[in-house]
Amino acid sequence: MMNVDLIFQIAAIGILVAVLNQLLIRSGREEQAMMTTLAGLIVVMLMIVKQISELFNTIKMIFRL
Repeated sequence: MMNVDLIFQIAAIGILVAVLNQLLIRSGREEQAMMTTLAGLIVVMLMIVKQISELFNTIKMIFRL
């Protein structure tokens, strides 16, 4: 079951990645900034994939597939 905590976790990761991205760009480390952005995106996508998997399992259980 999706709860509000997941939304807050994703928002916190987004804010953290945005701040790190700006700090790295201003210090001249564009490549590290891009890698930080990609790492944040991958973490969020893994969190979402886990929730989607739980959704499919719930649907299977409801319809007894």
